[in-house]
Order: sequence, then structure tokens, then C-alpha cells
Amino acid sequence: MASIQAIFQYPSSSSITTPFTSLSIFSIPTLPSYISVKPTFTCFSSSSSSLSSSSITDRAEIRLGLPSKGRMASETLELLKDCQLSVRQVNPRQYVAEIPQLSNLEVWFQRPKDIVRKLLSGDLDLGIMGLDTLSEFGQGDEDLILVHDALDYGDCHLSIAIPKYGIFENINSLSELAQMPQWTKEKPLRVATSFNYLGPKFMKEKGFEHVTFSTADGALEAAPAMGIADAIVDLVSSGTTLRENNLKEIEGGIILESQAVLVASKKSLIQREGVLDTTHEILERLEAHLRAAGQFTVTANMRGGSAEEVAERILSQPSLSGLQGPTVSPVFCKRDGKVTSEYYAIVICVPKKALYKSVQQLRATPRWRDILLTLGL
Repeated sequence: MASIQAIFQYPSSSSITTPFTSLSIFSIPTLPSYISVKPTFTCFSSSSSSLSSSSITDRAEIRLGLPSKGRMASETLELLKDCQLSVRQVNPRQYVAEIPQLSNLEVWFQRPKDIVRKLLSGDLDLGIMGLDTLSEFGQGDEDLILVHDALDYGDCHLSIAIPKYGIFENINSLSELAQMPQWTKEKPLRVATSFNYLGPKFMKEKGFEHVTFSTADGALEAAPAMGIADAIVDLVSSGTTLRENNLKEIEGGIILESQAVLVASKKSLIQREGVLDTTHEILERLEAHLRAAGQFTVTANMRGGSAEEVAERILSQPSLSGLQGPTVSPVFCKRDGKVTSEYYAIVICVPKKALYKSVQQLRATPRWRDILLTLGL
């Protein structure tokens, strides 16, 4: 068969064209129409918060809080745009914007910790922030409902880090740190952190008796070298900053795995008109985009005697089975004045991580497999 070009199209890059035997791959913009996404709400934690309506302000509009600065802000706007929920901000210096696709919704740009506080006070109905911020400033309040716990960006973890040198050189686990004889009532383990709720809570749960915390913002990594702390509790993504400052994480020292989450006020969901429906629509759009973002449609032509034969050949390869199986349809051509069908077009959906393997298997035609078999390869 003559060589036909295949197009590899990725969500945010230009197309790459390469010689191939009738194979094309396209990113999926949305989920198929037959997939229905229902809202699932999870209570973040439990405490003694009440559901009185007195804390909810008397306003008609629904308010969504978004991060105002930094990488979290830009990635949040990009995610919403991918979900066809573009935020329209007339003036970049204004703190209020709108999403035209969602009526009666106001977007308020705030610091992540202020989003949590204003959800609790009733000034916001929905918000996006990191799970670490929610956990630190929400402190388990039952009015905070975790609507979506994995928005697939802002990945990091909250962790304890200690120096690589001195008395900590051979300390590699949290239990070893706790058992060090240096820590006494008179001379406790000194921890610098900006997480003044999660840090002490974690250390108490892990049985540390002699430990004190100092509030610090900014470059915590310098605290041990300056002699003002023995350890730090801070967010870690790649770990490069820790290594460059001669600090190390230890086994059992991860306090919380974090990424961006969507949160709602339970009072708002129950008592405010339109909030539940708006939350449902946002959730469905997020679910559709996040599920589709990791899937690719692969189309190829394959010779076969029947659609069933081709389908059986495809289904024999686990990585080619797709979400629910392949779509197989005949490819008609005219030969000697007659319409015949010697090839079949197959369409499958495969995860991004299995894309290359799927392409390899599709390229392995029966004749090529026979040659490899003959060679014992």
C-alpha cells in the first residue's frame, strides 16, 4: 500500500506530519454526548459549623473566587478557558469579572487564603485554590464542600525538611527525628513554617512532645542555616530549592499532597438560589475536559476480510481496545469497474500515556509481524 501521511495533533502545539500508513491521531475536545456526568459533593471535614442563614449576605448574584496572582491564577484561567468558561475582565486591574456562559455569576480575584475565609463568611459561594490552602485556613470547617478534588494542576506537597549536615546527617525518617535525644522541654525541636495549623497538628499526631513553631513567610529554606530553626515545614514541588540549600525531605515527613481544587460553601449550595445549578454546570464542564484531555482519537486503515475480523485483531491488543472498543467501518474503492472493500477504517480512543505503544502496534502489519516471527524477534 502506498505511504500516506499521518497527522499528530496535540492540544496546544502545532501539527507534526510524518510518513505513515493511513493513520491519524486527533485530540478529543469534549466527551461524547452519551457520557453523563453527575455532581458528587464531598464534605471536606467535620466540625461544629451551623447552617444558619444569618451569615449569608443578602445579594442576588453568585460569586466565584479565583486566585489573583501567580502561576495558580494563570493556570486556573487557562483551565476555565479550556472548559469554554472564559473569564472576561474589562480592566486587568479590576478585582471583579464575569463568565458570559454562566448567567448571574461574578468572578472575584482574591488571594487563595482570602477565598477560603470569604467562603466561610458567606461573601463567596464557590472558589478555586490549592488543597493546602483549603486545609490550612479552612481547618476542617464542615461548611467547606470539596466539589472537585483534582483539577490536575498546582501539584505540590507539604513536607518537613531538615539539614543534610550536622546532627541531622544520618537522620532519614520522621521516627528517627522524633527519637533524637537532643529534644527536651528546655530545648525543643524548632520548626519554621507559615502553616501554623497543619504543621503543629501533624507533629502532635506523630507523637512529638518537645517541639515549637515559629511563624515565617518567604524563604524558609534559609532558617536552618541562619540558626533560627532546626527544621522547616513548607510546600515542595520539584525539591530543587531544598537541595540547593542543603536540606532534605525525610521518610514519613509528607504532611499533605496538594493540587488545585474546587470548593463550595455548603450554606450557599443549600440556601442560595441558583448556586447548586451553577456548581453542577461548572463540575460537568470540568469533568468533561479533564477526562477528555488525556484521551486521543486514533484513526487507521487496516486490511481485512470483514469488520469482525479486523475488530478481533484490534481487541487482541489491550492498548488498542479504547474506551469501549473500536469503531470499524468499510473503506470502499472501485476496482475493475466494481465497488469493493478490502480495507476497514478503525477509530479508537487511547490514553495519552498509551499513545506511542498504540501507534507501534497499529504499524505492526500482519506481514511485518510474520517477518519478525520468522527472524525469531
